[in-house]
Amino acid sequence: MVMSDYAHRPESAFVMPQIRQVPFNEPIRWLGEGWGDLRRVPLASVAYGVCFAVGGWAMAWVFSDAYPLFVVLLMGFLILGPALAMGTYDLSRRLERGETPRFRDTVTAWRPNLANIGILAAALGVLFLLWARASMMAFALFFDTGALPTFADILRAIFAFEQPKFAVIYLGVAGLFGALAYVVSVIALPMMLDRKVDAVNAALASMAACARNPAAMLVWAGCIVSLIVGSLFAGYVGLVVVMPWLGHASWHAYRGLTAKPDAAG
Repeated sequence: MVMSDYAHRPESAFVMPQIRQVPFNEPIRWLGEGWGDLRRVPLASVAYGVCFAVGGWAMAWVFSDAYPLFVVLLMGFLILGPALAMGTYDLSRRLERGETPRFRDTVTAWRPNLANIGILAAALGVLFLLWARASMMAFALFFDTGALPTFADILRAIFAFEQPKFAVIYLGVAGLFGALAYVVSVIALPMMLDRKVDAVNAALASMAACARNPAAMLVWAGCIVSLIVGSLFAGYVGLVVVMPWLGHASWHAYRGLTAKPDAAG
């Protein structure tokens, strides 16, 4: 077997990385380090942020008359976000190596481990489709008007508790899908960028990190959701900064939660 063949194959004997235990407030440090990376490569980082913002504006425009579908897509934004942020992980990885990365250097960061990154991204995509189906079923079950509910109808049903059963079921199902996507991907995608790891083992490592650090990972999830939702309600402009910031911070979360291959023995 030639070296070029080996370079494109996952490691045959993957060793689960050592998962570190971190304090509950460690996500604050990750955000700080992520902000530092953003400041070091502002143009490349903001270029990714602009892509996210344009995507948000496009969704809002296309689904301006179908807000329930828009709400479903927003959840998809949270589910698929880790896969869409691969370029920002690579920017941070290159900075860590002492390089001066450019945007064009990172747009194909996924290629060395394409198959496995694609498998996990596809799994997240399936999860999003299941969420979309469950969401549409909830709308049909609780809003029997013959048409999709308006955005105002959904807000009243949830926050004014006009339909408590809908609020409980809808938020519960959304939380379930969001939590599942988060647990299996929070460090899996940065790991697959950093090492030749298959999708299953990367997801297992991600689950192990969440199991060993439940408090820190809950805080980290809260930071992610708060920053993204705040940016969306601010007219998507905030995504220009928030998405690359979270991408850089996610790389540092991966580094903080796992030992490097040479340190793991």
